[in-house]
Amino acid sequence: MRVIGGKFRSRRLKSPGKLRLRPTSDPLRETLFNVLGPEIQDSLFIDLYAGTGAIGIEAISRGAREVIFVEAHPSTARLIRENLSSLAVQGAEVIEGDTIGALERIAQRRLVADFIFLDPPYERTEEQLRVLEFLDASHLVAPYGMVIVEHSVKTEMPDRLDRLELVRLLEQGDAALSFYRLALAA
Repeated sequence: MRVIGGKFRSRRLKSPGKLRLRPTSDPLRETLFNVLGPEIQDSLFIDLYAGTGAIGIEAISRGAREVIFVEAHPSTARLIRENLSSLAVQGAEVIEGDTIGALERIAQRRLVADFIFLDPPYERTEEQLRVLEFLDASHLVAPYGMVIVEHSVKTEMPDRLDRLELVRLLEQGDAALSFYRLALAA
């Protein structure tokens, strides 16, 4: 696994080894960051269910000012810290713990994210909806911010919540990316 673009381009990341992870594929990561484009510059990016940290590290590599990684499993959080350390990354924080609990702590700091990426295990569709509903009700999404959900192409994501609406769906192989923004009438 490697960084696709930006200042850390082509640098290798430590792989999950025996950890049971499904890292976002290189082609899907490249597609994601091609869509986000220059908007990533100077952004606050939150990487939920961060796994190896590849998505957040890609955001840092492409100019995000700060990335917050959220990972529930201690061994996986350690892997993220090792990958950050190997690149001497600045502007990153790793929060170890439950996703909703971590988001509540972030919200208490009055942070507003430009991008929030979530990629729970594909079979945990209830988790995707639970986090989307939390984000929909929170102040964590910047006015022109975006929530991106990676999920199985077999999973149908909602078109609209109270404030978040689906603005784009990209499918690649068995994976899909659903892009949500705050609705204009919200």
